[in-house]
Amino acid sequence: MNIQHVGIIGAGTMGQGIAQAIAGKGLDVVLLDQTQAELEQARQGLELALDRRLTKWGITEAEKKVILSRIQLTTDANELRECELVIECVWEQLEAKSEALQLAERVVGPKAILASNTSTLSLTEIAAQTEHPERVIGLHFHYPPERRELVEVVRGLNTSQATFHAAFEFVKGLGKTAIQVYESPGYVTSRLMLPLINEAAAIVAEGVASERDVDTAMKVGYGFSYGPLEIADLFGLDSVVDMLEGLYFETADPRYRPAAYLRKLVRAGHLGMKARQGFYRYDEAGEVQA
Repeated sequence: MNIQHVGIIGAGTMGQGIAQAIAGKGLDVVLLDQTQAELEQARQGLELALDRRLTKWGITEAEKKVILSRIQLTTDANELRECELVIECVWEQLEAKSEALQLAERVVGPKAILASNTSTLSLTEIAAQTEHPERVIGLHFHYPPERRELVEVVRGLNTSQATFHAAFEFVKGLGKTAIQVYESPGYVTSRLMLPLINEAAAIVAEGVASERDVDTAMKVGYGFSYGPLEIADLFGLDSVVDMLEGLYFETADPRYRPAAYLRKLVRAGHLGMKARQGFYRYDEAGEVQA
């Protein structure tokens, strides 16, 4: 399958990042959300993210304009009809993700691939809500998608070989590293990273070390590019709690029970970079304040 038109349902942070990554490779993107207000926020988010890359010499002004020109913002699901691939990036809830793929399935052609960006939910269960589960696959991009190279290509129980092959080649065509994953709660990366974030939060809550020292320990001691608490702020602490709860529900493993301190921060509205405060405080440009 020659994928040239990609639909993305959900114009939040992940949807915007995936749209950038795809449009930056010369493909056309339809970015769908429910309201004009959400699309306006997405437009501003895309502008800001591209401006950050521009100031760091990651792209030119001309490249910025071309990327934006390839991303169509819309509230009309019918605009997905020409897409060979649709990726849902909605809230990490089974019902919401299933409804997004059902919506796409009603519009796109009979050979189009339906993909979920879920990190913790059962892909097989999501696919079972569609008419053609063999066309459903997981494409777990990592934040920020425009910079992270890894994508987990997740096979559900009924995912066809043709769907997997087309999705795998699509990811490679974006210049990213694709790994094949068979469905399991948390896949590879979330299963490894979420318990680390959880334990790091508990260490801070116990007063063993500060947020900055915990992250420094992992960056200097183990070569991490970001510390676990920096990663949590990038994910959004509400998303981290949701993902942990999803894993805990699936496995009943106490490693995935969200740390009390994580819940406390979320209740206080300290959701990470998107709220300008999480484990760290951030300025308008998303830089950590001293």
